[in-house]
Amino acid sequence: MNHRTTRRRLLTGTALALTAGLALAGCGDSDNGKDSPSGDAAKKPELKVSGAYIPAPAMADMAGGFFTVTNKGAADKLVGASSPLAGSVTLHATVGSTMKERKTFDVPANGELAFSRGGNHIMLEKLRHKPEQGDKVEVTLRFEKSKPITVEVPVKAATYNPASASDQRSDSTSDTKHDPSDTKPHSTTDKHSSH
Repeated sequence: MNHRTTRRRLLTGTALALTAGLALAGCGDSDNGKDSPSGDAAKKPELKVSGAYIPAPAMADMAGGFFTVTNKGAADKLVGASSPLAGSVTLHATVGSTMKERKTFDVPANGELAFSRGGNHIMLEKLRHKPEQGDKVEVTLRFEKSKPITVEVPVKAATYNPASASDQRSDSTSDTKHDPSDTKPHSTTDKHSSH
């Protein structure tokens, strides 16, 4: 066997090895979900906001807000909020009896992030006017991966607590009418604000 034949066989073998390696790599990519729609869906957050309310504020320039973000997809982060009613909206956690401003909150994969009395909440500050019970306040929530969600948040009585309100409704014999728009979930697939 001469030098040219050996060299030709070596080049052919190398080319075959490279082709086989690329073919196997291609098979691996389709198996991990990059080419399948269900693989993409599993990697995206699927967020809905429900149970939003603002207790009628005691102060003219500041109010708190509460809601639940439910996620049926991949993890995301709440990174901010805004409202036409407020000069600024900040995110807060209550640790013990201390309120601390936070820049972000994790929205766990297939889980929920709850903002409730005595815990996480938003603060609407520098209010343009004091909202009254029965008003609706537009609040836009911004996320790291998902599009912003804009929610019409009802202003409830200053002492409103959804846990006790649902207990009172179930124990009550009166004909209390429930406005379904108060708890209508808002989804990342709904129309979003582009603020």
